[in-house]
Amino acid sequence: MSNKAVVSLTTGLEDAERVTVAFLVAVGAAEQGRPTLMFLTKEAVRLAIPGFARAVACDGCPPLPDLLGRYEQAGGRYLVCTVCFDARKLDPSNLLGNAEMGGTVPMWKWIGEEAATTFSY
Repeated sequence: MSNKAVVSLTTGLEDAERVTVAFLVAVGAAEQGRPTLMFLTKEAVRLAIPGFARAVACDGCPPLPDLLGRYEQAGGRYLVCTVCFDARKLDPSNLLGNAEMGGTVPMWKWIGEEAATTFSY
């Protein structure tokens, strides 16, 4: 049985609480040693741009920059939907160090033949 985790996130800072929950799940998996991939689509692709994720979703919620730092430190990776990114006319040379452009085929290649635990936000 695989211990990989995939978190699919479609929401950007228009719903910072949803983004925070997705990151809490991803950080939890990565910090437990699970290979973890966040598949960013729609408005979530902007979260892979350095300096963009500057929000605190609620009183008592951890700041998003802290969660992104913990996720990177734990070895978490991002796969950024190329179609969504290009539709927003963003610069693909300006991505976080642990992010890469790609779609569903690279996601399935990363998962491989084993099952993966998935979450969708």
